[in-house]
Amino acid sequence: MKRILAIVLTLVMVLSLAACGTAATSSDAEPQGATAMAMGTGSPTGTYYAYGGIIGQYIKNNAGISVNAVSTGGSKDNIQGIDVGDYQLGTVQSDVMHYAWNGTRAFETEGKLTTFRTVAGLYAEAVQLVTTNPNIKSVADLKGKKVSIGAPGSGVYFNAVDILGAAGLTEKDINPQYQNFDQSADALKDGKIDAAFIVAGAPTPAITELCMTNAKTKIVPIDGDIADKLMKDNTFYSVYKIPANSYKNQDKEIATVTVKATLIVSADATEDDVYNITKAIFDNIDAISKEHAKGAELSLENATDGLTVPFHAGAAKYFKEKGIEVATK
Repeated sequence: MKRILAIVLTLVMVLSLAACGTAATSSDAEPQGATAMAMGTGSPTGTYYAYGGIIGQYIKNNAGISVNAVSTGGSKDNIQGIDVGDYQLGTVQSDVMHYAWNGTRAFETEGKLTTFRTVAGLYAEAVQLVTTNPNIKSVADLKGKKVSIGAPGSGVYFNAVDILGAAGLTEKDINPQYQNFDQSADALKDGKIDAAFIVAGAPTPAITELCMTNAKTKIVPIDGDIADKLMKDNTFYSVYKIPANSYKNQDKEIATVTVKATLIVSADATEDDVYNITKAIFDNIDAISKEHAKGAELSLENATDGLTVPFHAGAAKYFKEKGIEVATK
């Protein structure tokens, strides 16, 4: 009996210690009731993913909201993901979120999706026409060439179609390839295509890598009459100059057009959470700029100008404190 009693007492002590250990571990976890959000971004070699991860860290450290940046297919996937509850935050092109809100172009089949709201504009997404073919010097030179114009229905696809149209071309005038960022870069590297449209903040990692491995890589300007017609027909675009030395062997700035990378959030997110998210980003512009080049484009003006989808009430509260009124309906 003494032996049995000793064994029982030993087991009790072991279980007590285990319970103490469990309690100690749980204290290191997220506070009970803390908000956790998944953020849809983009390709691992695109700007959305890297920048989203940095923003997520500042939100976690300054707003107490855990953010998991998830690699996705980009703007449309992120809007759809918020709609079904897979994501609560997302980075998207300003033109694509306009399509979703109005049920046009990329969202003609699904119809309107209005389960998201704007948090803020982040940075310019340059439309970069990349080629390794020295004979391609303008958009017009794409005629008859193998050109990647983005995944079907993606934001890049519609940007490419718009620009081709402004140059008097259609998909039928080229040999279109429907590839994402990574596929486009690989196809250019392997000589399987002549050019590719890539829409992202410059410098874009996929293009940077290509420039390092192929000295013939260059960005074709999108300017002059083509840019003028494009902006006249589509209010989402504006003039942009890719700074000199953004890429290897690029010693001059390159004129192109841009849409705006924008942070969106689920309409169901609380006002307090979205206020704190917005504050965590825009109260830390200098610090974010040191971690990613695109942080230098963060500003209250850029955050609130030229966006057509209503802002979340939490974001609107923050901007109002800074003297800027934005539409929430």
